[in-house]
Amino acid sequence: MNNDDSQQNFALGFLVALIALVIMFVIGVAFWHKGLGATAAQAKPAVAASASAAPGGAVQVTEVTETVTVVIPDGASIRVVGGVVNFYFATGSADLAPGAAEALALVIKGVEGGRKAVVSGFHDTTGDAAVNEELAKKRAQMVREVLAGLGVPAEKIDLQKPAVTAGSGNNAEARRVEVRLVD
Repeated sequence: MNNDDSQQNFALGFLVALIALVIMFVIGVAFWHKGLGATAAQAKPAVAASASAAPGGAVQVTEVTETVTVVIPDGASIRVVGGVVNFYFATGSADLAPGAAEALALVIKGVEGGRKAVVSGFHDTTGDAAVNEELAKKRAQMVREVLAGLGVPAEKIDLQKPAVTAGSGNNAEARRVEVRLVD
């Protein structure tokens, strides 16, 4: 009987150790993924551009030396291309990807130079159109609040509803807020 008890104790101890190992592995993977997300979110955009006024008051970027994209696993991301900052959102969310302040540095510099920031919200075509329009508006307001929080005067931020709010491209690209500089 003593031999059976020791075998059961060994099996039970082995099982507990195995469960503990699996739990530690899962926790380690979770921390590892969080660490990568924080690193990507902390990456600072390095965009150098020269801009000039184009006909119609829009800013024409003549040279962009780098495109910067910050991608967060849940679907939110930020992309700066040609002086336009695009904030992409996860489905049904108005949460900005970390790094918004860094991405808006080019816009803030343009506003300090006398330009205005135009913020426009777009949405995808899935689901209820009225809900999508409201979510696009909420997303644009969130970006406006970030700009205001970074010291941009309210009169220098123009929240504009685009003529066509349903974005082009795939659904992930359509769920966005664009920030452009105008004179």
